Amino acid sequence: MTHFFHRRQGELWCEDVPLAALARAWGTPSYVYSDATLRRHFHVLDEAIGPRPRLIAFSVKANSNLSVLATLAQCGAGADVVSGGELARALAAGIPAGRIVFSGVGKTRAELVAGLVAGIFQFNVESAPELEALAACAAATGLRASVAIRVNPDIGAGGHAKISTGGAEVKFGVPMAEAPALVRRVIEHQSLDFQGLAVHIGSQIGDLAPMERAFGKVFALARALGAEGIGVPRIDLGGGLAIPYDEGETHAQPAAYGTMVARAAGDFPGLLIFEPGRLIAGNSGILLSEVIYFKRGESRNFLVLDAGMNDLMRPALYDAFHAIEPVGRPRGEPVPVDVVGPICETSDLFGENRLLPPLEAGDLVALFSAGAYGASMGSEYNSRPLAAEILVRGAEHAVVRRRPVLDEMLAREPLAQWLAR
Repeated sequence: MTHFFHRRQGELWCEDVPLAALARAWGTPSYVYSDATLRRHFHVLDEAIGPRPRLIAFSVKANSNLSVLATLAQCGAGADVVSGGELARALAAGIPAGRIVFSGVGKTRAELVAGLVAGIFQFNVESAPELEALAACAAATGLRASVAIRVNPDIGAGGHAKISTGGAEVKFGVPMAEAPALVRRVIEHQSLDFQGLAVHIGSQIGDLAPMERAFGKVFALARALGAEGIGVPRIDLGGGLAIPYDEGETHAQPAAYGTMVARAAGDFPGLLIFEPGRLIAGNSGILLSEVIYFKRGESRNFLVLDAGMNDLMRPALYDAFHAIEPVGRPRGEPVPVDVVGPICETSDLFGENRLLPPLEAGDLVALFSAGAYGASMGSEYNSRPLAAEILVRGAEHAVVRRRPVLDEMLAREPLAQWLAR
């Protein structure tokens, strides 16, 4: 889990840089990412898939920092985007349009046109109305759209109900029974090219069995379409493979996933697309924070950090677990504390009844496994500046998103003219 986050003489480092030095230079809260971890996780998945034709399109929503995306672009990654903003980020980071897949249930016409003009690899269409909108945009621009139909296999999975996306009652994809008719509709449109099928049943999936059932349904649909004379050149298998958030967790490993994919795909000759996000970025990053207060309560003690739920939303949103460790050399016997932030919400809680060495104001802590859905979900709630983001490569580091100052935040909100007079 922490391959490139390790201790030297008791102090926590990222690769060859001490985290305490980063806190002194750039303040807290800050996200710190390991370049080596990003690259290692990409290549581990790539090797697990084996020699068959493939595109690994990193899920930009997991971590949309330009330097993270550019690092993965150097590895050969594409991008899975779900908005016009993410499309612009992927292109700005150097990911070729020919490796970009546009997913999501609510693509606007402006976003569809942006994808068409950029010449992206594929639109994952999730409804009949979206298909008609895409066809109209393509016809109006004189461009052709490569289309895959995202199917809903009625198999939900994931680490939390809010990240399960394959069940029958969710908004994603089209029912399996309706997919063939929608495929034929794609073929009827002169401005659309049918390229394949797509599926994604959830996130943080530790058991491969639901994935294999879903994949089996999609490959069976591809064979049925083939029997009608409709070729299926590509199948997008989405992402969702779990990562460990705690040292004691065990989940299916990429090698086992690759074996399962090969078994499910059988003799399918076409391109397979994968959309990992958390698997690559999750354990590549930590959230670095400073203790503001150690507060004694009537029945429990609180460790109050300068990072809040606006910086790392997952615990408040999903009751998610993040390992927490002191950055400095641990001193004394561990004591139970509730680790909280400064936000005026009871849900601003990073860990309840955690056993941590005695800590006091000014000490630093690291919240692990924060490289995915951390900074990308950050907000300025309570008028708190967004956390800085730092990328480490060996003994080098770079601030890849600086912390905004309050004057910048206020300048975005000019007073209405009748108030300024």
